[in-house]
Amino acid sequence: MERLKTIRNGEKARPTFSPEEMHRRLAALRAHMTKRQIDACLLTSYQNINYFSDFLYCSFGRPYGLVITPDAQTTISANIDGGQPWRRTFGDNVVYTDWHRDNFFVAVKRLVRDGWRVGIEDDHVSVGTLRKLRDALPASELVDVGEAAMRMRMVKSGEEIAWIRESARIADIGGAAGVEAIAVGVPEYEVALHSTRAMVRELGRGQPHVELMDTWTWFQSGINTDGAHNPVTSRRIERGDILSLNCFPMPAGYYTALERTLFAKECSEAHVRLWKINVEVHEAGIALVRPGARCCDIAAELNAIYARHGLLANRTFGYGHSFGVLSHYYGRERGLELREDVTTVLEPNMVVSMEPMIMIPEGEPGAGGYREHDILVVTGDGAENITGFPYGPEHNIVRG
Repeated sequence: MERLKTIRNGEKARPTFSPEEMHRRLAALRAHMTKRQIDACLLTSYQNINYFSDFLYCSFGRPYGLVITPDAQTTISANIDGGQPWRRTFGDNVVYTDWHRDNFFVAVKRLVRDGWRVGIEDDHVSVGTLRKLRDALPASELVDVGEAAMRMRMVKSGEEIAWIRESARIADIGGAAGVEAIAVGVPEYEVALHSTRAMVRELGRGQPHVELMDTWTWFQSGINTDGAHNPVTSRRIERGDILSLNCFPMPAGYYTALERTLFAKECSEAHVRLWKINVEVHEAGIALVRPGARCCDIAAELNAIYARHGLLANRTFGYGHSFGVLSHYYGRERGLELREDVTTVLEPNMVVSMEPMIMIPEGEPGAGGYREHDILVVTGDGAENITGFPYGPEHNIVRG
């Protein structure tokens, strides 16, 4: 039974990005390899394999890889996927079978010569995988390239920004569909389904060549709004409920988001007061995003607004994050987050969210989670807000 095989089934798929864009990315990584005297990189994360090869894998418990050398790039995929990884890969592909244990590392040994200096992702490789890599390449030195690759991903190209801009437009469509479905007595999942269907259909209409993978909606009501990532439930909307609508188009592994606070039918005075404070912070944050600003300084200025209102302790997470190849289960670019512990200086063509959130515990006046979320493209002298959906009490008390 063969351990490795090649499956070149059909023709190469239409790529997400131009050859010039893919060569630009690979050239940046290869320049880093030359500087650090790295002979080959073995990338294993969703985000880096997708970013450097245009292939987004489905793990299902199996390892995947992308080997980059000075003159070639080859994805390593499981036999269960057939020819799809080869069709998507900007480069070549080798397939490993299930017939023998650890055939993935047999593929690695075919592509990486023992004794080479090899770049790996320290923040993704597990202890078990690291042990097996060292067994497969005992004479090789393994060094980290995950941090450097993340820094490359943080500044977007023109093609990436165009992609993010179109996806933000689709998120607005998902938001409108979600509002359309909101009514007293409707379960959370029905609102989420209606929003997701609208986004997937728009993606399929406008980008028929793109894999429709992972687009989803989180919709939370009442006490379920207390966490930004709380799952959709069957709870039914009640009159006066605080609501959180979160729309996530995900074409080709590229994440965008629209997140809004809303209310069902009516909103108490206590809720309006808190909502307006969060909108104040949101708008101040948008104004602070500009080239030359440090992430930590933006966080400090916004903290001061919450502190003035006695709400700093109710803040739940950082004020924003980078966009690109990421999702709810992969790809966070931790070097570009608007947090107190991040000193990164914003540059043109970085793309960040502004998404302040506070949570008031159940039983207190104005209880619930408040969050607004816009996407900002850093320009030469400021930032462009590419989110169009309105926010605040004037727009998002849903009376229907």
